[in-house]
Amino acid sequence: MSPIKELKIVYEFLNEDGSFSEGDPIAGTVSFTLTEDTEVKGLLVKAKGEARVHWSEGTGERRRSYHASRRYFKVKEYLIPETGTQLPKGVHRFKFRLQIPQGNMPSSFKGIHGNIHYLLVAKMSRSWRWPAKVQQELKFVSKSISYPGKVMCPQSGSVEKELGVFHKGKVQMSATLNTKFCSPGDTLSAVAKISNNSTKNMKPKFSIEQRIAYHAQARSKHSVESLWKSVGETITGNSEENVSCQVQVPANIIYTVQNCDIISVEHYLKVYLDISFAFDPEVVFPLVIVPPGFAALQPGEAMGPYPAGAAGAPSYSDFPPPAFPVGPYPAPAGSGAYGNPALYPTLPANMTSGYNNPWPQQAAPYGFPTAASSTAQHQTPTAPPLFQQADAPPSYASIFPPAQDTFSTTGSDKKS
Repeated sequence: MSPIKELKIVYEFLNEDGSFSEGDPIAGTVSFTLTEDTEVKGLLVKAKGEARVHWSEGTGERRRSYHASRRYFKVKEYLIPETGTQLPKGVHRFKFRLQIPQGNMPSSFKGIHGNIHYLLVAKMSRSWRWPAKVQQELKFVSKSISYPGKVMCPQSGSVEKELGVFHKGKVQMSATLNTKFCSPGDTLSAVAKISNNSTKNMKPKFSIEQRIAYHAQARSKHSVESLWKSVGETITGNSEENVSCQVQVPANIIYTVQNCDIISVEHYLKVYLDISFAFDPEVVFPLVIVPPGFAALQPGEAMGPYPAGAAGAPSYSDFPPPAFPVGPYPAPAGSGAYGNPALYPTLPANMTSGYNNPWPQQAAPYGFPTAASSTAQHQTPTAPPLFQQADAPPSYASIFPPAQDTFSTTGSDKKS
């Protein structure tokens, strides 16, 4: 029976929503209880971010599997060196501090055929024994995506359609949307001007649609889902109407994912006219779902690791002096604990452990210094300018082309 009991990893939240982003530190404790004196051959804590997709198609001998993966970073720290040491019976706690590297990394995502996840893992090794391991999933919100257009970017579009032989006439619709960028729970304003120069009755409709695409081995898997819909009053033949709609962005909507080459998440507002026995004329506006701090920006404001004015963004004076033990090799002059500029200072001097007990300010247990984290395995070059002039809204056919591979649709396209 293993003498290692209650192996836990507890980390401190930097942001109010419990999320982490590029460049953020991850600090906390690894704790465990030993029921007897034990020789430990290493205690490692690491953080990593990666994306994976997998799905299968066909049946029998024609069944094929498709998969792909991407590694964004991996940093680690040895709390007990691999040379090993003898630990006495009892409760042990080790502090750690890791640094998420800078880079263009996508937000956390979980889907049917893939996910983007960020993990914090602690692993304890012993001779001739399986290692004991525990892990926690981190909520990661990307703040380095280069979004096209301005933060408050009005959109407009129009469509014209000749009706068939049974209902002579023409229908024209122009629509506007007050912005392209929004956050979960926001309310957007959409307006449609409709000229019904026909004998046919029709209804204006507004809907938010979500498209998820998975890519692997030159194949793709797609899903399209309607997340929100509103139906206006009937517009009779030979009449004109101005229809306004308060578009409610769902509170649980997934953030847009544009910076992952194997998973993409996109959103659109579709404004269309429901005409029976006819193809519905429609105008489609792309939506970019961003964290609340992004949507609060105004044109011309800077967007760094923390957007200007974002809630929860720390200042240099928000943190007390360092409390972590210093190893035999001092940090480079003018840098933080891990050689980075002191934008992310170390933890408070008497942080609370997972057992809700204050730590005494003393050297690390058994004389083991805190090792510096390893460098990231992958970093993306600096992104292009964040704000550019937005293009005209695309057509619906250009956004949702016919699938050449496997295409599955969730949600209902049935007219209501």
